Amino acid sequence: MEKHETAGQKAICPAFGKCGGCQMLDVPYEEQLKRKQHNAGRLLGSVCRVQPITGMENPFHYRNKVHAVFGFRKGEIISGVYQEGSHRIVPVRSCMIEDEKADEIIGTVRELAKSFKIRAYDEDTGLGLLRHVLVKRGFATGEIMVVLVTASPVFPSRNNFVKALRDRHPEITTIIQNQNDRATSMVLGDRERVLYGKGYIEDELCGCRFRISGKSFYQVNPVQTEKLYAKAMELAGLGGSETVIDAYCGTGTIGIIAARRLREGRVIGVEMNPEAVRDAVANAKRNRTENIQFYRNDATAFMTGMAAQGGRADVIFMDPPRSGSTEEFIRAAAALKPSRVVYISCNPETLARDLKVFKQFGYRAGEAWPYDLFPHTEHCEIAVSLSNTSSSN
Repeated sequence: MEKHETAGQKAICPAFGKCGGCQMLDVPYEEQLKRKQHNAGRLLGSVCRVQPITGMENPFHYRNKVHAVFGFRKGEIISGVYQEGSHRIVPVRSCMIEDEKADEIIGTVRELAKSFKIRAYDEDTGLGLLRHVLVKRGFATGEIMVVLVTASPVFPSRNNFVKALRDRHPEITTIIQNQNDRATSMVLGDRERVLYGKGYIEDELCGCRFRISGKSFYQVNPVQTEKLYAKAMELAGLGGSETVIDAYCGTGTIGIIAARRLREGRVIGVEMNPEAVRDAVANAKRNRTENIQFYRNDATAFMTGMAAQGGRADVIFMDPPRSGSTEEFIRAAAALKPSRVVYISCNPETLARDLKVFKQFGYRAGEAWPYDLFPHTEHCEIAVSLSNTSSSN
């Protein structure tokens, strides 16, 4: 295992133990990796061989997306995160895993809100304007997006506020106002207005350039994502003429990276989120990738329909949420008789469950490759390749 810098015996963070974001910040980094390796082996060891985990050389300030909730306490505007299991705000001014520039910008928004007499939103009374601030940064491009989430479309002194924020942080490339007037735990609402810039940022990953909007999903640790996706491509074993499905495709990152490795083959991306599909189409054009098509559909329904029409796929990529996949999805995937399935998981427990279901449909898991995309937390990502064991393929 590679050598890594450690966090020391006790990391210094005023919010540690309150916000729930870094469960292992007080654990030396080498020990964190050992624990994650052990957990992956415990859950997956009976299903497949688990390779050594790949950690980070510098496991701090890796998050390219930072979210802060705003509120009031003793007459002062505060920002931070909800205490785990509650809606009580834990004030956070700097964080060991968040991008430092993003934390700095959120601090400036907090100061400007006070000077412009903008009230933070109160969940109990429904009064106030500013609910959340979301900052996204392209680590490769340096582009920065700031999303101001408000309870109302009316934003007093909006232009002056934006100018003041840009004066303090000229590195910001776009600012968006998102309106969320619902009593919900969701951060973003449906309506938004671009206040400055083009309304999105771009970043580079695995030699491709991707558009990132306020609502679109993009891996929060690009340094480790490069390594994870490179391994996923290796596990897929693309020869150049395959038909590939990118299920749960989001903004098309995995599918576009795969498509660029195909000379005569094609990629089909399937995603339910309309904003993500729009970004995926734009990303394909941006990378001059013509051998990929995106469909706004449920992946299970899409693959079931494709199989019913006699369709086949050679490789399926899947990157489901923490809840994992479903038996219906796995049945639909198996019906396309791919020779390989590459499963990228952010939850070893649901991965272990799903690999056993895949086995019932004739797919055997090969090696599991853990990657620490979330240092100082209990989470890690794992890439696994499954091969078709049936003689009919």
